[in-house]
Amino acid sequence: MVSGRMPLEVILIDWARDPLQKLYGAYRTCYSPKTPGEVWSEIRDGTISPEKIRAFISERLKTGHASPLEQVVFWFGISGVSRSLSHQFVRHRIGISFEQQSQRYVKFKEERLEFVRPRTWEKAGLADEYDRLMAEVTRVYLRALEKGIPAEDARFVLPNAAPTNFQVMVNFTELLHIADLRLCWRAQWEIRHMVALMRREVVKAVPELGGQLQPKCGDRRMGYCDEPLDEWKRCPIGKVRPHKEQLFEILEQYRHGSAVPLTEKDIREVEDAGNEG
Repeated sequence: MVSGRMPLEVILIDWARDPLQKLYGAYRTCYSPKTPGEVWSEIRDGTISPEKIRAFISERLKTGHASPLEQVVFWFGISGVSRSLSHQFVRHRIGISFEQQSQRYVKFKEERLEFVRPRTWEKAGLADEYDRLMAEVTRVYLRALEKGIPAEDARFVLPNAAPTNFQVMVNFTELLHIADLRLCWRAQWEIRHMVALMRREVVKAVPELGGQLQPKCGDRRMGYCDEPLDEWKRCPIGKVRPHKEQLFEILEQYRHGSAVPLTEKDIREVEDAGNEG
């Protein structure tokens, strides 16, 4: 009745058609005197080549102007994840929509009632005990259904290890934020693996955007680690990413070295720049 680790699967169902064109149109609307109609005429008649579109977007992505990214949307199908993961995942609430498998309306059958088992249980020599417990949960759950207990009440015995499925719609701004947090080494292993699979799907479909999905210390994100220093030391990529404490040290060295103190005149010049009478 228990198969141990369920296979985690992520598929990219669909994405916004011509996402690079949509990004170009959104950015150009912000930075051009042309109307959206004129911008899109140039896109559709080939006046603006795909190469120019990619180059333009690449430069805009470096600026941190994120709102146009909300106009690019991805749909994912996710299966074989635990309810423990789902409790973390649904905390992302802006720019994302979830449809999740119900434990109220879905009656799990014996052959489908599998569980997610972390490898740490095997390493600790407790895999058999884990499986026995899940088998007993399964027995009690199925017994409850046989006795006429509604699925919405029988589900009360199901643990966080119970599997669940999602269909998710998410815009690219939120997907970047999810990657920032969940690709980090400190994220829980299951959700980190799921987001890594989401990233791989986007890289295959739209590499220009998929390459932007990194942990927050990535060169295309913050560029440094802001987690506790001891955790940075343990991180597999800590040696290639700077920690914020190192940046603070550089700043302190500058402050106590060659930095010229700002005068009141300097400050006033900044305050009044562009607004001189």
